[in-house]
Amino acid sequence: MRTAIVIGVGPDRGLGAQLCKRFAADGLKVIVAGRTQPTIEAVANGIASTGGQAVPFVADATSEADIVALFNVAGAELELAIYNAGNNTPGRIAEMESDYFERSWRVACFGGFLFGREAVQRMLPNKAGTILFTGASASLRGRAGYGAFNSAKAGLRALAQAMAKEYAADGIHVGHVVVDGAIAGDKIFQRFPDATGREDTLVSIGGIVDAFAFLHRQPPRAWSFEVDVRTSKEKW
Repeated sequence: MRTAIVIGVGPDRGLGAQLCKRFAADGLKVIVAGRTQPTIEAVANGIASTGGQAVPFVADATSEADIVALFNVAGAELELAIYNAGNNTPGRIAEMESDYFERSWRVACFGGFLFGREAVQRMLPNKAGTILFTGASASLRGRAGYGAFNSAKAGLRALAQAMAKEYAADGIHVGHVVVDGAIAGDKIFQRFPDATGREDTLVSIGGIVDAFAFLHRQPPRAWSFEVDVRTSKEKW
């Protein structure tokens, strides 16, 4: 069966979970990957309850063994792979511990390398497939107080662009979605309860998912590498 992998899946009202639901609704079997067993099981069970197919898989994006095992589960019908792992890691450079900086890079960039490499290896025999990476404002510009996050996300974008150029001739479409702003999801609402009253300043999860679906559906004669998504109120 046509299969998709999404890694970086958290709560139901989050980008990873909503990506899983969208592509399951489009007829793909979705492997729901993340670090927390109850969370990914809840997403997979929700998909199954609506007639879709989903398999939960616990994986650390920075573990080579976990990522190899994850793609082994996907099998030969892998059509879509989405790397959605990575959390914001603020901090001033002068006060930053080296392991904090390295951890930011490992999750946002190194994990993307492991994921992208395994996806390409599985897709090359079929000469087809889509690999998409979740980016952020930090992918495009440095910002004071976010040096670790900026460098990690910019590195991921450069990796994705290199992959796009390296494997396009092999039929593999690599894309990058820049989410320029805070997402209207559980992470923001739990951290900032007052955000509920100003959702027009937060990026719609459904709109972001639409951008991923748009890239995946593009025909080989009209591929885009990057789509950026922001609210109409965002100053960019």
